[in-house]
Amino acid sequence: MSSHKTDKLYSALFLDRDGVINIRLIDNYVKKIEAFKFMEGVPQAIAKLNKMFNYVFVVTNQQGIGKGLMSEKDLTDIHNYMLRELEKHDAVITEVFHCPHKQQDNSFYRKPNVGMALSAKKKYPDINFRNSVMVGDSITDMQFGKRLKMQTVFISDNLKDRRDNYKIINFSYPDLLSFAKDLEVFL
Repeated sequence: MSSHKTDKLYSALFLDRDGVINIRLIDNYVKKIEAFKFMEGVPQAIAKLNKMFNYVFVVTNQQGIGKGLMSEKDLTDIHNYMLRELEKHDAVITEVFHCPHKQQDNSFYRKPNVGMALSAKKKYPDINFRNSVMVGDSITDMQFGKRLKMQTVFISDNLKDRRDNYKIINFSYPDLLSFAKDLEVFL
């Protein structure tokens, strides 16, 4: 495996998908491409973040598969569509990791457990978690990041969640683009 260039400011960016990259469907799952809608500014945000991070990964719990509501192929189709659309904006996701297991399965790969990040580290051994960032819209995303000693960015305007979980939330933004614009000052 060829070594990856490590001349950027940060090692790896881990992004949750629903509620960070695409609009989260309340009490439902994105099961088909037609239901996948980017949140505003996400392609531009990822293009900016690509300049600062050696790797950009998506780490997403997808228990709709475990519940039989969608197939692995449905998810692959959605992710291929997402990647193609991002590339149109010079935005690159290094790789997408997902966990198909239901919450009650307590899978090592399901956030807040760290299996997806360790899978990324196995494939890309130069990842340094202490110089990485986890961006998500749920407390389980923040727990996932903190378990690996990453900086955490909470995408939410929920003040109660931010206040109640201040020990595991380093930064909070209303959306991914706001975070990317703030980081851009370091370039």
